[in-house]
Amino acid sequence: MKVERPIYLNLWRIRFPITAIVSILHRISGVVIFLGLPLLLYLLGKSLNSQESYNQTALVLGAPGMKLAIWIILSAIVGHFFAGIRHLLMDTGLGESLKAGRISAWLVLIISILIVIILGLWIWS
Repeated sequence: MKVERPIYLNLWRIRFPITAIVSILHRISGVVIFLGLPLLLYLLGKSLNSQESYNQTALVLGAPGMKLAIWIILSAIVGHFFAGIRHLLMDTGLGESLKAGRISAWLVLIISILIVIILGLWIWS
């Protein structure tokens, strides 16, 4: 009797198609937004309390770590937005072919990266 050995899957060597990468990034960005939203709401609420708390919040937002956190959350929002538009268009029947899916995945990735770079330049300028 031949014993079935477990298959070793080296996940670092698997090459995912671009459509899978964009789908995985869409899920990750959703989690980042979910986890980052309380921080954004806290900062918004704190900034609306008084002029003093607004000044404190502005000072906190100037810290490099906070700028990085805000940039990560905004990057997730941008990526999630464009990937969501792609999914909505696919739900209507547009871009369901393999070729159109690849093209739309590349478009989402390229547009998101460009806007994320622009956001980074804006935040750190």
